[in-house]
Amino acid sequence: MSDQPSKLSHAFQAFMKEAPGHAQAWMAAAQGIDKACALDKKTEALAYLAVLAAMRLESGLPFHVQMAKHAGASRAEIISAILVGLPAAGNVVVQALPAALAAYDAE
Repeated sequence: MSDQPSKLSHAFQAFMKEAPGHAQAWMAAAQGIDKACALDKKTEALAYLAVLAAMRLESGLPFHVQMAKHAGASRAEIISAILVGLPAAGNVVVQALPAALAAYDAE
């Protein structure tokens, strides 16, 4: 993640700076989960966007939208990933759409 610091939320940047041991442990766990994932990178990134939207974790969207885009996701796929949770999570997922599209269009 350190190769794209401008895409990281301010909160995550502070976490990495102020609690490097915790951040390192968190990143090791995240990398282990990533390695264990049977999904291709684009599908995994799109699924993660759906989870972020459903959980209202919009601060992580810019970084993860760029990851999905770099994995080959189209703008339409980003929109679909954000909105796939509508039936289960309700219209709370719509709140993530502006930030996700701004991140996609930024690069």
